[in-house]
Amino acid sequence: MIDHPIPVVAVDGPSGVGKGTLGRALASRLGWHFLDSGALYRLTALASIKRDLDLEDSAGIASLAENLAVRFNGSLADQRIWLDDEEVSLTIRSETCGNIASKIAVMPRVRRALLQRQRDFRQPPGLVADGRDMGSVVFPDALVKIFLTASPEACAIRRYNQLKEKGIDVSLADLTREIAERNERDARRLIAPLEPTVDAEVLDTTGLNIEQVRERALLIVSKRLHLN
Repeated sequence: MIDHPIPVVAVDGPSGVGKGTLGRALASRLGWHFLDSGALYRLTALASIKRDLDLEDSAGIASLAENLAVRFNGSLADQRIWLDDEEVSLTIRSETCGNIASKIAVMPRVRRALLQRQRDFRQPPGLVADGRDMGSVVFPDALVKIFLTASPEACAIRRYNQLKEKGIDVSLADLTREIAERNERDARRLIAPLEPTVDAEVLDTTGLNIEQVRERALLIVSKRLHLN
């Protein structure tokens, strides 16, 4: 594998483990760029809904993914996402978009269409990328690979609290079921299944708060990147 001059920290794991929160914290601490890869799949899902595309139309959805008119603005703490000149930062976080995103993520054409768009986020001085296949497929040469896990109950509660904080009404019971179905679908898909790579550091976040997760992850990053 050829060494890339721009380093990457890959943070992978299922829904509700805190990938996004940790990824943003690491990017802020390192002064690097940040990629929320799930947002691209959610944006594709939203665009598919708006255009009333059949979820069986993988070619149409892949073409849509390849030509998304997307902008990411704002800071790490307050990122704003635009699709076709409409701000959709909260809209794409709905469970509807999340479930459709998981369904279209199993389509090889869609994954190929979004692959280069994700890799284009790799810019100096470095990139922290969060998702489900960042370390296995998108950035297999990442210098640091962290795979977060947590109990299903912990994942559901965290996701529930995140949505409530954003003013999105959701049932905890429905959310628990949907997250379990989504994670199982992602783990069983033939293309880029959700699983840690052999060189990833697996970090169980069950029972840990974000500060504890961040400090453990920073220790891993510091050792791998030889930071003081």
